[in-house]
Amino acid sequence: MKKIIFIEDEPALQHALTVVLNDAGYQVVSALDGEIGLGLIKKEKPDLVLLDLILPKMDGFQVLEMIRKDPETAKLPVIILSNLEENSDINRALELGATTYLLKTNYRLEEVVEKVAGVLHTQESAR
Repeated sequence: MKKIIFIEDEPALQHALTVVLNDAGYQVVSALDGEIGLGLIKKEKPDLVLLDLILPKMDGFQVLEMIRKDPETAKLPVIILSNLEENSDINRALELGATTYLLKTNYRLEEVVEKVAGVLHTQESAR
C-alpha cells in the first residue's frame, strides 16, 4: 500500500481528501502544519507528499525546500495543492522542485486522487 503524507491546515479538506484517498487504497498520514509534516516525512518515508503552501509554523515553500535539500527525500514526488494562483507562486513551487501544482478550486477530490495515481505510476515506471 502506497503511503502519502498530506500536509494541509484546513481540517475539513484534510479529512475529506483523506477519506477519498483511503477508499482508493492509499495509506494517508496527515499533518496540520509544515513543521510536523516535515518530521512525518522523515519518520514515515512516504511514497508521495501532498502539500499546501499556506501553513502555520513552516510554509509549504520552506517544507519543499527542505525536502529537496535532504538526500533521502530529494527525489520524493511532491504535489502542491494550494489556493495560491499567482504565476509567481506557481513558478516558485515548480522551481523548488514540486512535481506538479494543483489549484484547490480547480479540482474535485476524485481528480486529485487521479493525479496522485498518475504521479505514483510515473515514478514506478521511471525505476
